Amino acid sequence: MVTDTITDDGLYRLMAWLSPAYPVGAYAYSHGLEYAVESGFVHDEASLARWVEGIIAFGAGRMDGAFFAQTWRAATANDDAALAEVTERAAATRGTAELALESAKQGNAFLKTLRESAPSEKLERFANAVPMHAYPTAVAMAAAISGIPLRPALLAYIQAAAANLVSAGVRLIPLGQYAGQRVIETLRPTILATVTTALNQMPNRSGSAAAIVDWTSIKHETQYTRLFRS
Repeated sequence: MVTDTITDDGLYRLMAWLSPAYPVGAYAYSHGLEYAVESGFVHDEASLARWVEGIIAFGAGRMDGAFFAQTWRAATANDDAALAEVTERAAATRGTAELALESAKQGNAFLKTLRESAPSEKLERFANAVPMHAYPTAVAMAAAISGIPLRPALLAYIQAAAANLVSAGVRLIPLGQYAGQRVIETLRPTILATVTTALNQMPNRSGSAAAIVDWTSIKHETQYTRLFRS
């Protein structure tokens, strides 16, 4: 029986996987935010909150949430064909070269770390189903294999993605840590709503509607001075 109740073991693993200490290199990516700050789109606490809210509600948050849910369900059902399809679509559905690099590098780093720290035959079989993995599909696959319920796993993933963007904004603008935490709290309703939307998203209907984020990512590729890889 599948429930949303997470065990202590499952919670521990989620906290470890999505901690800033887990070596996926998330700190090195800003998802186009670096150019958004340089261009003046994002310049204070309020504009940072609006920017990240847009990414979560209309961009990568919404899109990756759907891919996460679909991957978890395919892995739970031991459906290798469905798993291969969704992981390939998640890897391909990126607006720019930098955003593709951001997701693929983190996904592959996540799986490499997990294979070194907690290897299993099932992980190896699923990891080898396709040649590349987007970050959300890698985490979703690990959650399914570990018996972690979908909703809390997805919520933890999207919250961690939002927190990483806020952290980048705090460093770039710059803002104080209190401001960053106020932004995180402001984003709570959007994150919770995005989780619900992702869980009910029809397969093959995943997509992004955050064109300005893709544009800032494109501009970041040739930005003269850069601290982040995207």
